Amino acid sequence: MLNLNDVSFFVQVVDRGGFSPAARATGTPKSTLAKRVAALEAHLGVRLIQRSSRRFSVTDLGQEFYRHAVAMLIEAETAENLVRGRLAEPSGTVRITASLPTVQLALARPLVELAQKYPRLHVAVQAADRFVDIVQEGFDIAVRDHFAPLPDSGLIQRTVCSDAVYLVASPDYLAAHGEPARPDELPGHQGLLTNPQAGGWQLQDEAGKAAEGRPQAKFSANESSVLLAAAAAGLGIACLPRKLCNAALKAGTLVRVLPRWTAGSVTTTLLMPHRRGQLPSVRAVAELLAQRIPEAG
Repeated sequence: MLNLNDVSFFVQVVDRGGFSPAARATGTPKSTLAKRVAALEAHLGVRLIQRSSRRFSVTDLGQEFYRHAVAMLIEAETAENLVRGRLAEPSGTVRITASLPTVQLALARPLVELAQKYPRLHVAVQAADRFVDIVQEGFDIAVRDHFAPLPDSGLIQRTVCSDAVYLVASPDYLAAHGEPARPDELPGHQGLLTNPQAGGWQLQDEAGKAAEGRPQAKFSANESSVLLAAAAAGLGIACLPRKLCNAALKAGTLVRVLPRWTAGSVTTTLLMPHRRGQLPSVRAVAELLAQRIPEAG
């Protein structure tokens, strides 16, 4: 009989890209992981992982076995969860990662609602403005806001919503510099840019007409909340997602510039590892986030 514990150890090692990372993530000694994977290979009569001091790699047959092993463990875990009643009431820990603005703008209320709705569920959120490898670092869900399509990473991708990007400026700035009436007037204005080397803003009007706006680079930051503060301070015109600047627009501290035009859109996507994404607790969290994030802002 195949030892499911050995299969689980093998999947943990492959998920984390090596015996040492798997040992740190699971708290299982590296020697134990190596011994159990070796026992699995001996039972199957094949080499699943190529070992060397410099490089970790999974054999072709190991990759095929891994895909079936993941599916088998999902079924085993689902069966256990069913017995324990977790389908009726999600429980356990669900780890989420997102950028700081996303946590502040879109996740605060849904996460409180989750805690109230599922008392046995522990949601652990980490705000991180860096690249996070959710498989290697053991996260269940990543909430990503992105302008371009995400690459095919082998993760479950669930698109939640898409938000228009507005051109905005403070009333004081427009009073001092005038308000542009057309995109070709933007070169006469100060631009608050994400990347001053990226060229102009790609704009589209309500009828689908495209144009490019090239303001002068006055200020740049790769963090939208900094650009929001700079725009509110009257430094120039910024391109910001509606959700981020909506409160300032309602308060009158910012106004839309070229209100018939938008600068593309930002999409919010939930990313989940396939094995973890099948768990009832993760599915419950993902479902509520998919419902509530579009309502934020």
